[in-house]
Order: sequence, then structure tokens, then C-alpha cells
Amino acid sequence: MAQSTTAPTTTFTPVASLAALGLYLRQIDFLVPVREQVKIVQKTVIHTPMDKLTDALVTILAGAHGIVEANTLLRSDRALQEAFGREACAEQSSIQATLNACTATNVQQLTAALTIIYRQHSRGYRHAYARQYQLLDVDLRRHALWLESRAGHQRLFRQPAQPPRAPARARAGQSLW
Repeated sequence: MAQSTTAPTTTFTPVASLAALGLYLRQIDFLVPVREQVKIVQKTVIHTPMDKLTDALVTILAGAHGIVEANTLLRSDRALQEAFGREACAEQSSIQATLNACTATNVQQLTAALTIIYRQHSRGYRHAYARQYQLLDVDLRRHALWLESRAGHQRLFRQPAQPPRAPARARAGQSLW
């Protein structure tokens, strides 16, 4: 019988690119504005409100359709948790309770923190619009394919097809001049 050469402390994840992003975001301390500005009043038993916000973000980035999927996508993926600096993931009901505890003030705080993050890391914010236009590359192919398939879907299933989640994609590129 063959012996395993993998160390017992090695962890694996099916979303390695997301884990790499998590390591990079930790390295540049990406969520510092959120940590410093958003103060959610909630009792902390095991996980802080910031921990739960991080878990919510990672769950969404992992492709979840709702926070309820945190238990299946994030709690079972130890490597992904570690990549984002978490030792364990909060239960989905606990994450949802934190989101429910947010007030209008917390939403304003989060908006201000995300504005800071956008200004620090976005190329779009630093573009000199007064000096030159910015070229946007827009891909409408997915939307066009959906429009074509919608008619066939209606004939086959006798109900309208749902539009794709992202009907178009835009990417900021080089300036025109």
C-alpha cells in the first residue's frame, strides 16, 4: 500500500484562486477601513461582528446565492477560512443575525469605508477625467445570447426565461488618447 506524502497539516480548497485573493487582501490589509469605521453593536460570544462581516464577504465571493450557504461553502473549507485570516467560520444564522443588527448608521459607516477602499485601490478613481476620456470595454455577448435563447425557452417551457445574473460586463481600460 502506498504511503501518503502529504503533510497532515496541509489543507486543500476547490477555490484556490479565491484563497490566493484572500491571502493578498490580508497582506495589503484591505478591510482596515471597514474594521475601523463600522461599529455594529452586538454581543460577541465567539466571533466579532467584523469576523462575521468577513465571513459574509467570503461567502458571497465563493459564489453563494445567500448567506445560508456559508455553512456548506465556507465552514467546510478550512483552507479558504485560513486564507482570509479566519480560524473558524461563524454559523450562517449568526452571520445573518449580525447583518440584521445593522442600523442605518452602520450602513452609512460601511458606505464611507467602501468609498475609502474604492479610492485607495481603484484605477477608475485615479483616472484624470478632466484631461482625457476613459475607454470602457463592454461585453454584451452574454446578454445577446440570452435574448436569443429566451424565445426558445418560452416555446419549450411555456414560461419566460430568467435573465442571466450578469447580462453585461464592463472593464476600464486605457484612455482614448
